[in-house]
Amino acid sequence: MSGQSQSHSSQGPPIWDPSHQGTDPAGPAPHWAGRGGAAHRGVALAGVLMLVSGLLHILQGIAAIAEDDVYAVLLSYAYEMNLTAWGWILLCVGVVTAATGAWLFRDAEWARYSGVALASLSVIVQFLFLPYAPVWSVILIALDIIVIWSLVAYRPDLRGR
Repeated sequence: MSGQSQSHSSQGPPIWDPSHQGTDPAGPAPHWAGRGGAAHRGVALAGVLMLVSGLLHILQGIAAIAEDDVYAVLLSYAYEMNLTAWGWILLCVGVVTAATGAWLFRDAEWARYSGVALASLSVIVQFLFLPYAPVWSVILIALDIIVIWSLVAYRPDLRGR
């Protein structure tokens, strides 16, 4: 044994030395471990997207309430509703979504569950509002799907394993 340790010291450090690589000899930490993990960044992404989505809903709702010429009046639609009513629905969903997005930055567990529920509700609302603003609604639906994925992918219960 002592012959081996002398041969290493005369030849220099071994080729693979974990202390020089910045890794733990037990192996790399899982991607979700720690506050800087990818999943935690996903929750931060969801928070930012919920703030943006909420703000866009608010602006969309204000435009509908003001009965501006932003939205075309449809002749017949299965889910037809007064444009002012749609505006109030969008405004309320937007305010609650933006507030929940802000709470995601404070690591509130309830905000993750509420975020999934609100993003799901937003997908439904935007689907129903699709004939009034098709491109805008599709963009918000895509943002909501990213929010849902980001919040569902976060698994804090696996952090210590």
